[in-house]
Amino acid sequence: MDPVKIIIAEDNPKDFEFLEHLLAEHLQQAFQVSRASNGEDALKMALDCEQPLVISDIQMPEMNGIDFAKSLWDQKPQARIIFWSQFKDEMYVRSLLRIVPPETVYGYILKSNTKERIAGAVVTVLIDEQCWIDPEVRKVQGRTDHSQTALSDIEFEALIDISLGLTDNLIAQRRYLSRRGVQSRLNSLYNKLSIDQEQFQAEKVGEAFNPRNRAVSVAIHRGLINSFELEHEEKELQKWLVQFKQRHKIDD
Repeated sequence: MDPVKIIIAEDNPKDFEFLEHLLAEHLQQAFQVSRASNGEDALKMALDCEQPLVISDIQMPEMNGIDFAKSLWDQKPQARIIFWSQFKDEMYVRSLLRIVPPETVYGYILKSNTKERIAGAVVTVLIDEQCWIDPEVRKVQGRTDHSQTALSDIEFEALIDISLGLTDNLIAQRRYLSRRGVQSRLNSLYNKLSIDQEQFQAEKVGEAFNPRNRAVSVAIHRGLINSFELEHEEKELQKWLVQFKQRHKIDD
C-alpha cells in the first residue's frame, strides 16, 4: 500500500516538528510528510495531489490559511483540511464557514489541546473522513450563525474601515457611498455589537461612549478583528490611497 501523503502548512519549525512526531506516534499506517512554510507553497503542493490531505495553520505569511483553503477548494473540493491554530477568532470562523464546499470534510483544532486530542482530530479528518470541530470553536460558530449577532459583509467592511481610522468622508469615497449610506452601515454595525444599547445605558448615568472606539474594542474582544489581519487590510488601504491620490491628482 502506498504511504499516505500529508502536507503540513506551518511557518513555525517547532510546530511542524511537533506535528511530524505526532503523526509518527499515532498514525497506524505508512505516511509521507511534506512541509510548506507559507500558504502559497502549500497550494502548489496540494494542487499536485489527486487527494490533498492537509494540516494547515491559519496565520501564515504570503497567504493565510483561509485564503489557501478557498483557493484549494475552488479547484479541488474533495481536499480534506484540518486547521490547527492558537486562535478561535470569530473573523476566522466566520470566513471559514463561508468557503467550505457542501459535503467537504474538514476540521478545526486549537493548539492548546492535548497531544492525544490533536492526534484524534487529525486522524478523524484525514483518515476517517469525518468532520471534527473543536468545542471552543463550535461556541464561536453558534454566535456567527445567529442573525442578531452575526455581522453581514457590509457591516464587517464598516468595522474594518473604522478600525483603520477612516473618516466618514474617506469611507464614502472608498466604498462609493453617500455620507448617509456610511452612517447607515455604521448604525447597523453598532446595533449588531450592541453599542446602541450600551450608549443608552451610559447616557442615563451622565456618560456616553464614543461609538467608533467602543465598536473596535468590542470587536477585538469578540475576535472579529486582530492585528495580524489588520496588517493585511492596511496594505490594501495603502494601495487604494495611492490610486485615490492619482485619480484626484493629490500631491503627498
